[in-house]
Amino acid sequence: MDRIKKIAVVLNGFIHDFMTGYWLSALIAIRLLHGYRLEAPPVAGTLTQIEHFFFWNSVGAAVVIFATGGMRSFTYVDNFYGAETEKTRRKMLVIKHVVLLVVVGGGIYWGYCTAFS
Repeated sequence: MDRIKKIAVVLNGFIHDFMTGYWLSALIAIRLLHGYRLEAPPVAGTLTQIEHFFFWNSVGAAVVIFATGGMRSFTYVDNFYGAETEKTRRKMLVIKHVVLLVVVGGGIYWGYCTAFS
C-alpha cells in the first residue's frame, strides 16, 4: 500500500506540473492565434474556433491544477526539514499560491477577453 501511495504522490505532482505548463501554453496559443486571426481575415472564423478550444482547455487545465494542488497539500505534511523551516516553507507556499491565484485568474480573464473579442 505504501508503494501505491508513493506512486500516486509522484503521479499527482507530475499531472500538476504538466497541467501548469499546458495552461501557460494554451494562453500563448491564444495570443498567437489572435494575432493571426487579425492578419488573415479569410481564416478568422476557423482561428476563432481554435482560440475558443484553447480557452476552454486552459479553464480545464486550471481546474486540474487546483485539484492536484489541493491533493498535493496533503502529501507534504511531514516536518522533513525541521519544524522552523517547515513553518517558513508553508508561509511561503501560502504567499506563492495567493500570487498564483491572481495570475491564473488574470490569465483566464485575459484569455476569455482575447478569445471571445
